[in-house]
Amino acid sequence: MEFTGTGIGQGVAVGPTVRMPEPLPEPDDVPSTRSAAEEAERASASMSAVARDLQQRGETAGGTAGDVLEAQAMMAEDPSLSELVTQATGSGKTAERAVFEAFASFRDQLAAMGGYLGERAADLDDVSQRVIAHLRGVAAPGVPQPDEPFVLVARDLAPADTALLDLDKVLALVTSDGGPTSHTAILAREKSIVAIVGTADALTIGDGTQVVVDAAAGTVTTDPSAEAIADAEARIAQRREAASAPLTPGALADGTPVPLLANLGSGDAAASAVELGAEGVGLFRTEFLFLDAGSTAPSVEEQTQHYVRVLEAFAGKKVTVRVLDAGADKPLPFLNDAPEENPALGLRGLRALRASENILRDQLTALAAADAQTDADLWVMAPMVSTLEETEYFVTRAHEFGLKTAGIMVEVPSIALLAKPALAASDFASIGTNDLTQYTLAADRLLGTVASFQDPWHPAVLRLISEVGQAGAESGKPVGICGEAAADPLLAVVLVGLGATTLSMSPSALADVRLSLARFDSNAAQRLASIALDAHDAASARSAVTDAAPSLQKE
Repeated sequence: MEFTGTGIGQGVAVGPTVRMPEPLPEPDDVPSTRSAAEEAERASASMSAVARDLQQRGETAGGTAGDVLEAQAMMAEDPSLSELVTQATGSGKTAERAVFEAFASFRDQLAAMGGYLGERAADLDDVSQRVIAHLRGVAAPGVPQPDEPFVLVARDLAPADTALLDLDKVLALVTSDGGPTSHTAILAREKSIVAIVGTADALTIGDGTQVVVDAAAGTVTTDPSAEAIADAEARIAQRREAASAPLTPGALADGTPVPLLANLGSGDAAASAVELGAEGVGLFRTEFLFLDAGSTAPSVEEQTQHYVRVLEAFAGKKVTVRVLDAGADKPLPFLNDAPEENPALGLRGLRALRASENILRDQLTALAAADAQTDADLWVMAPMVSTLEETEYFVTRAHEFGLKTAGIMVEVPSIALLAKPALAASDFASIGTNDLTQYTLAADRLLGTVASFQDPWHPAVLRLISEVGQAGAESGKPVGICGEAAADPLLAVVLVGLGATTLSMSPSALADVRLSLARFDSNAAQRLASIALDAHDAASARSAVTDAAPSLQKE
């Protein structure tokens, strides 16, 4: 039997399944036998204990995992939550019930927002479970620890569990919930764990079932044939060999350079990206610094320190920083937290920064200061650019602050169709395939019901990429890809054939893409791109390129 979901990365794994234990049951809503003060003190002590535990786990994990766990620790001691808990215990609730209700209230608010914040709702559930477990004096629900390697099947994984997985034991993750921006997905990418999230009916797979987990295909096959197991094991060996090979710059078989860059969200991940062969940074997301800042934007000094860490890690190499991309699924109280009917089409990205230009000016000031202190080749780009006037506005502002290389993200079809004048007005373009696919096919990329439309192989998306690639070639301006499409090894070849000059992705995907590019020359890449453009839908484009690829590969 085959189950499908969203694969994270390109890995494959074979092994028996182990189910994650079910969460603790909901505390009974019965009157407390203790005083309100005693219950409030119990809740406060347990929330503090859990916060300390999460903080310690974060320090042990480091990197993005550390940032996630630190954010969870802050949730455990959030003053607003503490106040709700105190109010509930004051009305006669037990500490367990008060914690459950307070966290559930916050969880529902986040879930209603959807997108990035909606997927943080699961983090609140985990903190709540840990506090209730501490109050009851029982172990918090967590990852099982069998003696043999296994495939973990769960509803979803808490950041505290994902961050500290024993990678010698956990062969792969399969979750029924979560999406491509869930913390399970984010941490699986960072740790190069084979994972498939949002797998419908995954919880029907029994313990001890032999499975093949194929992240590249997004499938989980139960009771696979001997042939399927042999094929999976051959792919595992091939990927292991590619990962251990000496690191070389990204290039096609004929020597055409295709620099392979990393997508990063914090400076903590820079060192590991370099170890995995990143030749620079194609997308440094600055919004996480702002999301963690609370009710006010981080100061110029705080931002400068943050940017310096990344630039120092890539001395002498290109680092492309995206200025604040807030709005839609990432509202900020000091920028654009007003409710919108359709936030994906609202005040987000550069639009929000223009409405609060002081935040953009502070960020450009901090970037210029960090650039002056380091030897990296700093490029800056604006998100959600949809017009030529916006292009000229941002490039002019960036140059005014002394930033020499300023470009735009191509995420909206309108600017892709205006690629020639847009590239004439800017220094480079970087295509964000996630949003470009969303807006081209009018399908919310975080909405499960239309997930089938979120496929960058669609010829409509590829035609827009081709427009930008052609404009880049004619103007002599670089055109990068920084969406997750670049992490698909075969699609990466097609993107180069469409005119992409650099590819940026999660660092864990670099080895697979490097190996794939080295199998095709420029003519083959262009031929595969032409085949994809001639298809009528995403599935037929992928299928046609897959069928044609073997005959075009170089030995």
